[in-house]
Amino acid sequence: SYMKLTILGCYPATPRSFTNPTSQVLQIKNHLFLIDCGEGTQVELRRNKVKFSKIKHIFISHLHGDHFFGLVGLISTFRLLNREKELHVYGPKGIKQAITLQLKLSNSWTNYPLYFHELESKEPQLIFEDEKVSVETIPLKHRIYANGFLFKEKPAERKLNMNACLQHEIDVVYYRKIKAGGDATLEDGTVIPNAELTFDPDPPRSYAFCSDTVYKPDNLPQLKDVTFLYHESTFLEAHAKLANPTGHSTAREAGLMAKGANAQYLILGHYSTRYPDLTLFANEAKAVFENVLTADDGKVFDFDELTA
Repeated sequence: SYMKLTILGCYPATPRSFTNPTSQVLQIKNHLFLIDCGEGTQVELRRNKVKFSKIKHIFISHLHGDHFFGLVGLISTFRLLNREKELHVYGPKGIKQAITLQLKLSNSWTNYPLYFHELESKEPQLIFEDEKVSVETIPLKHRIYANGFLFKEKPAERKLNMNACLQHEIDVVYYRKIKAGGDATLEDGTVIPNAELTFDPDPPRSYAFCSDTVYKPDNLPQLKDVTFLYHESTFLEAHAKLANPTGHSTAREAGLMAKGANAQYLILGHYSTRYPDLTLFANEAKAVFENVLTADDGKVFDFDELTA
């Protein structure tokens, strides 16, 4: 089960020649999820060699331009590429109107099915689920309605201990039952317990995306024991007084969220460009939480390596 995060952009406000607004791609259990879609997302998808056709679900945190102004362009490009697969967009109420108005005025409706899943709840909601992954909203507090997203692997099947199975001459037809946790009964009636025939699966991992929010410790119960927490860190403590009025957090507050959630790793992002150096953010967060990583445009986090 391959899990990795590619940062396409992680800076606020206006796109510049060397920084991009928020967008990232999460690969988890054969899914390729696009999270936020600021301007320049298409270009960065190309630069990072992400297959456009693999994107079937796009999650938009809130309707500020630096998080979704790239969306109508991407939707239009899918049309130019003769996409046939359906596309699902999850985002705040209003996103359907914002996108369809542009498609209508340019008379360029998609020739593939386009589904909007509009969000307005202030409580966590399960918005996507299949047999391997679930996605929930994380209610954030920003200047407008906003959600983060919590992506969770479901527990995997047990792993067969092939040596033990062969030793007991267990028929292949029982392997599926054993992987699901069942015992094996031999022809003479002997029961071989599951624990002798299998190994524990890898523990399921999770990724929480928390962009554009004030420090919000009431989200901690939902984030408990998250493997990877991405949390915005727009300001350093020197400008802490700017955080609440603008609906943002400091690097230290991001660290406090990671510590309170008992996260394995914290990934910082959404840095104000007033500061010269990303290590300043890492240092402030590390004062309260140990495992701090800094996002940057084009950076890839291989979650398999980090949790190995």
